[in-house]
Amino acid sequence: MTAVLLTFAIALAGSLLVALPGVLLLRRLRGHSVTVYVCVLLAVTVLAVLVGALGAAWEMFLSAHDLRVLLIVLGVAGAVSLGVALHASRRLAADAMWAAEARARERRIEASRRELVAWVSHDLRTPLAGLRATAEALEDGVVRDPATVAEYHRRIRGETDRMTGLVDDLFELSRINAGALRLTLAPVALGDVVSDAVAAAAPLASAARVRLVATRTDWPAVRGSVPELSRVVANLLRNAVRHTPAGGTVSVSGGGDERGAWLAVTDGCGGIPEPDLPRVFDVAFRGELARTPAVAGTPDGTPAAGGGGLGLAIVRGLVEAHRGLVAVRNVDGGCRFEVRLPAG
Repeated sequence: MTAVLLTFAIALAGSLLVALPGVLLLRRLRGHSVTVYVCVLLAVTVLAVLVGALGAAWEMFLSAHDLRVLLIVLGVAGAVSLGVALHASRRLAADAMWAAEARARERRIEASRRELVAWVSHDLRTPLAGLRATAEALEDGVVRDPATVAEYHRRIRGETDRMTGLVDDLFELSRINAGALRLTLAPVALGDVVSDAVAAAAPLASAARVRLVATRTDWPAVRGSVPELSRVVANLLRNAVRHTPAGGTVSVSGGGDERGAWLAVTDGCGGIPEPDLPRVFDVAFRGELARTPAVAGTPDGTPAAGGGGLGLAIVRGLVEAHRGLVAVRNVDGGCRFEVRLPAG
């Protein structure tokens, strides 16, 4: 019994001789990577077992052959353990990084959601106040002559259109974010989509005194859905016209290369500060302070409404749903929004 206790004491002392400094080392490694921490942890464990086993073997007076066999077994087991630890620690590090990115993304989404609610509340409050004031004026008989009454009716229609557009944008964005957007993909002539969008945006550009130009080119065919692609081009054109001052030009061009088809809308907004470029497609980002907004009107004479900060976010969602990419960069006097889509 005394020999057993002595063997136990020697093994314990040898293990503690490695384990205690190992614990102190691990405490200093708390701020390092998961891979380093796990590998050091397992190395300390293996060394503690090895030293404890060697101490016990020394006390038991093992033969040279038996000691060599013990060292081989412990060495192989330690090497395998360290290999497993290295693999597992890399997986843990990757999972930890993914979890951190997911938490950061969730925080960004939550902040964007709060910002969106604030913007939408503001954008709905403005037309609602206008509608209420106009309706009360008509109801109380403040205005009676037909011309003024007709003007008030036009204002009511204009404010209603603003709210309708905002609700449509919210609905489209909710479909994108919820993953409920289902596209029916087919070969689409990109030139036809651009032609229709330019024709639809022409009255807005005319009211803003902005020249709208579609470059004559061999427009490629793309694989996509016509309604969603039309929404993409229309949003880009409205955004470009809104931020281009009177007398400026908005141009649309396109083509194809080895990476697929591309479409570009170039405006005369004056440029966007470089730090804001990555945020341009975020929900509720407007950046009016960074750009030169146009003072535009609608074709019926009512003031043009600023967007709800959703148009470019919808563009990104719809383009990504087509497995494409959208980007923006500053060019001389303005910005160039470029959409890349799979060729048809």
